[in-house]
Amino acid sequence: MNEAHVTVIGWLAQDPFFTMTANGTPFLAMRVGCTPRRFDRQTGQWQDQESMFLTVNCWRALAENVNASDMKRGEPVVVTGRLRIREYVKDGRLRFSAEIEATTVGHDLSRGSASFRRIQRGLMTEQDRQEARELTDQWSMTDDPADSADHSAPVPAAPPLPGRDEETGHYGDVAPADSGGDPFDLRTAAA
Repeated sequence: MNEAHVTVIGWLAQDPFFTMTANGTPFLAMRVGCTPRRFDRQTGQWQDQESMFLTVNCWRALAENVNASDMKRGEPVVVTGRLRIREYVKDGRLRFSAEIEATTVGHDLSRGSASFRRIQRGLMTEQDRQEARELTDQWSMTDDPADSADHSAPVPAAPPLPGRDEETGHYGDVAPADSGGDPFDLRTAAA
């Protein structure tokens, strides 16, 4: 295959965001930041270079496993996957956003320790399916008058993905670090 596979070592710039697609496929998005460092021989000090932020998309079992993990904003991570450069137009200008479709995600164990938990998945029984239907029936989107579920309580809208452009659906173009506020808090940078 002629795809660009990359490994990124950095930190989580925001907490992972987990959701299910319309057809029930698990999906998780997160932002990973990396800041290269170079040794300056003249000063004898390490100098931080410009930070880079990438959107990491996880699908299916990987999305569920990352969601079940204890990964939080600020923690060191290692991500491996396929690099994608998305093009889109915003405010009449062509923009680009770097994304990684992850194949593996984990904590960077050179900076700390982690505990591994194997996920036990099995076939659903008919009893499991019935229980799931009963638990999710209140979220039914049907207009069927025969539907006996109580829909009187308002259902809050899902919040937009942090750092995501709602017009294009792409991540990127967050406020630069010198715009005031926390450059890693995409909820405030996107506002």
